[in-house]
Amino acid sequence: MPTVFASPSSDKAELETGSAFTPRFDSNGLITAVVTDAGDGMLLMVAHMNAEALALTLDTGIAHYYSRSRKSLWKKGETSGNLQSVVEIRTDCDQDAIWLKVTVAGHAATCHTGRRSCFYRTVAAADGQASLDIVDHEQHFHPDEIYGKN
Repeated sequence: MPTVFASPSSDKAELETGSAFTPRFDSNGLITAVVTDAGDGMLLMVAHMNAEALALTLDTGIAHYYSRSRKSLWKKGETSGNLQSVVEIRTDCDQDAIWLKVTVAGHAATCHTGRRSCFYRTVAAADGQASLDIVDHEQHFHPDEIYGKN
């Protein structure tokens, strides 16, 4: 039977300290998911889930997300083989964000660019201009080979 979520409590104490998981989806029906590596804690990605993606994640133990750009459910790693197995899920105090600790299969890469993390660039400002610098050049797979040319 698929997981179903009850509506969030209006009682702040119940929401913050109670045992009921009642995720607070935003006006678009989404909740933010922060994803880290269960082994070393590296931040891998930030994504969004709708109720179906969250339920599938809980029911299968494999991370599912909702793609805002494609407007569809997305089983992370289904194409690349880099499935995310969920080790632990946490929610924040008011249950409007979740944190997934995962292990990544396949190439152990999370980003569609072939890198381990989607956070492979630093942001710097100089002389009133912001710029990006790639700090992780290692690609664990070649995106064109996995996804085809865009």
